[in-house]
Amino acid sequence: MANITKKVSWSSRADDSNATGEGTPLLNGSEGYPRQLSGGSIFQVGRLRTVDMDEGMTSDEDSLRGRPKEIRHSEKLLSLKYESLDYDNSENQLFLEEERRMSYMGFRCLEISRWVVCGLIGLLTGLIACFIDILVEQLAGLKYRVVKENIEKFTTVGGLSISLILWAVLNSAFVMVGAILVAYIEPIAGGSGIPQIKCYLNGVKIPRVVRLKTLLVKVAGVICSVAGGLAVGKEGPMIHSGAVVAAGVSQGRSTSLKRDFKIFEYFRRDTEKRDFVSAGAAAGVSAAFGAPVGGVLFSLEEAASYWNQMLTWRIFFASMISTFTLNFFLSVYHDNPGDLSNPGLINFGRFESNSLEYCLYEIPLFIAMGAIGGLLGALFNVLNYWLTIFRIRYIHKPCLQVMEAMLVAAVTATVSFTMIYFCNDCQPLGPDKAEEYPLQLFCADGEYNSMATTFFNTPERGVRSLFHNPPGSYNPLTLGMFTLTYFFLACWTYGLAVSAGVFIPSLLIGAAWGRLIGILLPSITSSSSVNIWADPGKYALIGAAAQLGGIVRMTLSLTVIMIEATGNVTYGLPIMLVLMTAKLVGDYFEEGLYDIHIKLQSVPFVHSEPPATSHWLTAREVMSSPVTSFSRIEKVGTIVDLLSNTSTNHNGFPVVVNHAAGDEPAKLCGLILRSQLIVLLKHKVFMELARSKLTRRKLQLKDFRDAYPRFPPIQSIHVSQDERECMMDLTEFMNPTPYTVPQETSLPRVYKLFRALGLRHLAVVDDSNRVVGLVTRKDLARYHLGKHGLEELQLAQT
Repeated sequence: MANITKKVSWSSRADDSNATGEGTPLLNGSEGYPRQLSGGSIFQVGRLRTVDMDEGMTSDEDSLRGRPKEIRHSEKLLSLKYESLDYDNSENQLFLEEERRMSYMGFRCLEISRWVVCGLIGLLTGLIACFIDILVEQLAGLKYRVVKENIEKFTTVGGLSISLILWAVLNSAFVMVGAILVAYIEPIAGGSGIPQIKCYLNGVKIPRVVRLKTLLVKVAGVICSVAGGLAVGKEGPMIHSGAVVAAGVSQGRSTSLKRDFKIFEYFRRDTEKRDFVSAGAAAGVSAAFGAPVGGVLFSLEEAASYWNQMLTWRIFFASMISTFTLNFFLSVYHDNPGDLSNPGLINFGRFESNSLEYCLYEIPLFIAMGAIGGLLGALFNVLNYWLTIFRIRYIHKPCLQVMEAMLVAAVTATVSFTMIYFCNDCQPLGPDKAEEYPLQLFCADGEYNSMATTFFNTPERGVRSLFHNPPGSYNPLTLGMFTLTYFFLACWTYGLAVSAGVFIPSLLIGAAWGRLIGILLPSITSSSSVNIWADPGKYALIGAAAQLGGIVRMTLSLTVIMIEATGNVTYGLPIMLVLMTAKLVGDYFEEGLYDIHIKLQSVPFVHSEPPATSHWLTAREVMSSPVTSFSRIEKVGTIVDLLSNTSTNHNGFPVVVNHAAGDEPAKLCGLILRSQLIVLLKHKVFMELARSKLTRRKLQLKDFRDAYPRFPPIQSIHVSQDERECMMDLTEFMNPTPYTVPQETSLPRVYKLFRALGLRHLAVVDDSNRVVGLVTRKDLARYHLGKHGLEELQLAQT
């Protein structure tokens, strides 16, 4: 252990001796234990006061704790507040009996039910996307029409400052509503939600991430954010919305509304819900970009930590239903029910065949653009990282978060107005006058201000114009100034207390500098090659892919999304090369944006591969020890006391044959969860009552499913003094075949086993099958490869 850079802060407080468990007194049930080195000394972690980035504090708590003006925070933390999800099925006797009783037709009905659930997920996600799209277009259109009429009125008579104030006030009003919803009602609905869904599918229980209230705030918030003119998109939040829909539909009930429809009860467990949430995330991508295959690949590449072949087809089915639903209802809304060609929330539009022609000698240029995208993406992520640290330390109160969001909205309007006002790039209106919200300003009759096409518009329409407007629609100075200003506006905006995504701003930035390159190429090459660079739209497409890939580091899924959204496979190879280059260059300097925000939230995220230099560590050195265990037949009072002890707030308990004398480990015979013990105590499954005639019926799996996912706290379970003396037989309810590893197993092998199987607890045994420790998520996530080799992160109450 001497080669590990220590990042742990120790406390000498005796009452914190058990604080190294995965849980905290704030959350019931975590799965950790005091950590022990091979030498036998127990680590004691101090209770550090840091910001709670998801939950926040009430004003009463602020006054009681005397919160300082600055909250110090470091990314070198691993939060103790996050629990894990039970993705490993507990194959106890009840579970096996139910599975064995089920006939072949029963299993076929379950499979059909899975397809039905995926269809419902796609349908509802498409409807939500349609609702968001229509409302955003209506509100944004109304705002831009009012501002446009005001600008046209004061352009001739003077007093354009009134128009600027009106624009800023409208923007701030929309954003204020969205920020209040997020900051005061549901903070977890802020941002795109993609980092939170990645963590959920990785096995981390993020509080309230898939609740109904989160969905409502998300939808209302993203409408206000986009209509408020922020440098954001509505596509990213669709992924979170789809995941919430999936989590609710798959359970056949709403715990928020306290309504149980008595359907899909078999799916009320973490394992099944995880698969449906993967389908919901894919359906959200599909609704956003009209990319069913891209949605499947997104879940596979970016989100899910578990996959199988049947899951692929079900997720593809949900994505197809989502796309079809959105396109159908949008076509009906636009009075063209026969046209289902709209590819999603953002209509990239189909490129003409001649505009997508390219030559092999353009490939190096595309790769160079990928490198530019990687560099700009790394710069974006670094700036946003330091800005997020600043927000965590200083802008932690809801009122400050709302004020910052309103400030950004007002500044965005001011910058946009200033850029449009001083822009002298006037372009003639097209023959069909198809430009949305074109501003004439000081241009001649029949002309419009080209800068307004990008700033005085929704971001989605801006991307479309940069892709498809004919050559000569923009001059280089316009695109250069827009790229510079919008880059910093988007960087400042991402991380505000609003529901917003980074997909569309990234595409818009990349399309702008990509089109700029396409415009400049003819001027730096011979006149004979002018026709080669005739259409700058294709360079806008390459630049958009490069910029988005440089920020989020997606490769395969983003390639397919861009292909499906543009309706042409011609540029599949160049886009793939560009995204690979952007990822390689960006990763050299900084991580992807979503990974940065996961790290800043101190989430114990288990990556796909263990740290490269961890082979010399063994399970004995990383496990949590000593282990709190129960006998197969245990006294009720002992169970109640242990579950009530907040300093040992564990979630999984090894069941042993019998306790050995002293502190010697006993032989392992099973594993039982806190949630199972609470249900047993609630139904008073005691041996003495079973022998009498007081027992009404045998406990079934339905009783555990009815309590899922919000199991009651142990404090709500009343056990009388006489009942404390009763005994409880855990044999029928424990998992008799938990996964175990010898204590000499290497860390990489433990890591791969833990992640591939979706475990929450991995027992460590000696040669005699005596349990000597447990490996939990934080025991593995604690280690990462830093600048000075393998580092051990600090544990704290963040």
